[in-house]
Amino acid sequence: MRDRVRTIVGSLNLLPVPVDGLSDQDNLFDAGMTSFGSVQLMMAIEEEFDIEFPNSLLTRKTFATLGGLIAAVEQLVSEKV
Repeated sequence: MRDRVRTIVGSLNLLPVPVDGLSDQDNLFDAGMTSFGSVQLMMAIEEEFDIEFPNSLLTRKTFATLGGLIAAVEQLVSEKV
């Protein structure tokens, strides 16, 4: 799942730096992601994993790091089963 999320982030060209150079704890907004980019990312992840982010997870904190985003996706996928 981690690799799929990283691939999505990289494929959307949301950052001026390569995703491979970021750790799971690096702040994506500090790396150059915009709020519009986070919406694009959310939509791509929802489509890829057939999930929907609830309002409670639509926060800057959820999308701030790859680690936080991956944890949210893992939670939503596990709840879907």
